[in-house]
Amino acid sequence: MSGDGRERSQDHLPKLRLDELLGELQVRIDAVRGTRDRLHSLLEAVLSVGRELDLPQVLRSIVEAAVVLVDAEYGALGVIGADRRLAEFLTVGIGEERREQIGDLPSGHGILGELIRHPEPLRLPELSEHPASHGFPPNHPPMHSFLGVPIRVRDEVFGNLYLTEKRSDKEFDAEDEAVLSTLAVAAGVAIENARLYEETRLRERWQQASGEVTRLLLSGAPSARVLEQIVDAARTIVSADMGMIAERLPGEEALSPALAVGLGAERRHGLVMSARDGLVAAALTSSEPVVADDVALDALGALDEGAAGGVPQWAVGLGPVVAVPLGAGGKARGVLLLGRLPGSAPFGEAATGPLLAFAGQAALALELAERRRDAEQIALLQDRDRIARDLHDLAIQRLFAAGMTLQSAQRFMEHPEGRERLTRTVDDLDDTIKIIRSTIFGLRAHGGSREGAGLRGRVSEAVQTATHSLGFAPGLRIEGLVDTDVPGGIADHALAVLGEALSNTARHSGAQSVDVRLRLAAGELTLTVTDDGCGIADDVPRSGLKNMEERAAVLGGTLTLTERPEGSGTLLEWRVPVAAGGTAPG
Repeated sequence: MSGDGRERSQDHLPKLRLDELLGELQVRIDAVRGTRDRLHSLLEAVLSVGRELDLPQVLRSIVEAAVVLVDAEYGALGVIGADRRLAEFLTVGIGEERREQIGDLPSGHGILGELIRHPEPLRLPELSEHPASHGFPPNHPPMHSFLGVPIRVRDEVFGNLYLTEKRSDKEFDAEDEAVLSTLAVAAGVAIENARLYEETRLRERWQQASGEVTRLLLSGAPSARVLEQIVDAARTIVSADMGMIAERLPGEEALSPALAVGLGAERRHGLVMSARDGLVAAALTSSEPVVADDVALDALGALDEGAAGGVPQWAVGLGPVVAVPLGAGGKARGVLLLGRLPGSAPFGEAATGPLLAFAGQAALALELAERRRDAEQIALLQDRDRIARDLHDLAIQRLFAAGMTLQSAQRFMEHPEGRERLTRTVDDLDDTIKIIRSTIFGLRAHGGSREGAGLRGRVSEAVQTATHSLGFAPGLRIEGLVDTDVPGGIADHALAVLGEALSNTARHSGAQSVDVRLRLAAGELTLTVTDDGCGIADDVPRSGLKNMEERAAVLGGTLTLTERPEGSGTLLEWRVPVAAGGTAPG
């Protein structure tokens, strides 16, 4: 080779090396630019996640940011529940229609469960090759590459981020894992901030509700209004579908709802609840809220006896339930019950923690109402004694004196007709004195119900009230000393049964006449309601009859429902024993 050829070849070598160096430099510049852009995207994602304070929105932002950062087609965030399974599962990349086709969201099996059991980053080029893989349900989109990292809130594993199907490559790399792990740290801080904000807002709502209840108590508002405010506030704050306050019945191992609102409130009114009901019994003897994640499955939700399928009547149609005692130290006056629909999230500590103090205000309202009733009863009895005393000391004495005067004047009457008229007048005065004496006896009799009115008057009022719904006035007959010899607890049961019977007649029978008879004789109280309607159809709900049967059973009595002897119509007979010489509390 000539000298010129060698010189030209040597001239090309520096140019080749320079091109190689320039190409390598360009690659490094592109890598630095890509790293810079990715860091910039990570910083933006961290800032966007940290701006939110609403927890559901924070979780949604985390998944959306993760999908963009690692260029994944699908992303999900699973929140771990108390049972170490997935309590929530938020997805990105799967449409609503596809999600409905897939069916129920995962609960934490397979690869998802692997990350729950071992909370460390997990990167797989092929999902199906992992031993924990169980495959996918029908209609699920195909997935191959996988990247998962845990999200920790302080030392607690809150949940996991799951990313699948990297768009720009066959699998996720170590840099993707590092970026996602960094986002998970920022997500943990954002979740904690959102939790603190949520707890602060919840505390403020409880304080406002407590302040309103206190205002009502100090203003002397009716106890029913205070209880309604308490149940409404508690139900709203803890996102419950049903709220109820059940109060102990005097001298009985049973409770009755003083108030029920929300889901199935009408059906729950008038129920008799056994104090042996596991959940209620636990709350009555506890100083803390008692929680059942599912009242139909939880062992606390079963009755010793008398509940169809192990679920008490008040809990039918409910899932998660919390019961809070009204009072402490095993001397609760009743319970506050809150329930959600089946399948809803269980009640957590954040929701149930303030309930005990709030329920204490309900116990105070019941106590004040009882004291107010006692004071009104005492004032009423004192007024009755004063009227009776005045009638005896003034009216009767004057009438008696007038009668004696007329009797002595008879011997001065010579005309037979005049003497006859004087005799009739004296007899009328005697009858009047007897009536007044009977009135005095009635005023001084300390009978009646907890509400300060006799059973006779309360039954008359209930029958009169039913006139509007029936469209006509029912017949009424009362026999025996029902005001003085029927205890207050039995009187309350009888009034509830009468109200339920008249309500059922108005809604279902189409009757044109109704007769009510209340009779106390031979130590037994009998309430009979007869109508000329169409009878009870098979498709009519039996919850009302069940309640009346339970009220009879609690008192050791019976309920019978038969056809009217005269033909079409129904005869309802409710019988309960009454102890001889029994008196109502008061």
